[in-house]
Amino acid sequence: MTDTLSDLSRAVLAFRDERNWAQFHGLKHLIVSLCLEAGEILELAQWKSDAEVDALPLSPECQEALSDECADVLAYLLLIADKAHIDLGAALHRKLVKNAQKYPVEKSHGRREKYSLL
Repeated sequence: MTDTLSDLSRAVLAFRDERNWAQFHGLKHLIVSLCLEAGEILELAQWKSDAEVDALPLSPECQEALSDECADVLAYLLLIADKAHIDLGAALHRKLVKNAQKYPVEKSHGRREKYSLL
């Protein structure tokens, strides 16, 4: 399935509206919920080595948990974008341009230092 961001947003909004949950979805609550869901992804890596985390997608149970949490994060991100009138595709393109200026290839290729230290 290759839904566009618009398709996914419409599906999330329809799911929300069928349940009359928009009344609970102020911007603050959506932002908090996004962070909580991102924390659930982080929890999957807690106390694990890099190798154990890299192996998560190899276990069907862990793959499903990771997939579910990523979907929750995306759903909240789409709700935030809708509430704040953000075109996520356009925002990402603009941010990539900014990042290209902050992290020029000739200074940042293969390096992990913060751009201000380059």
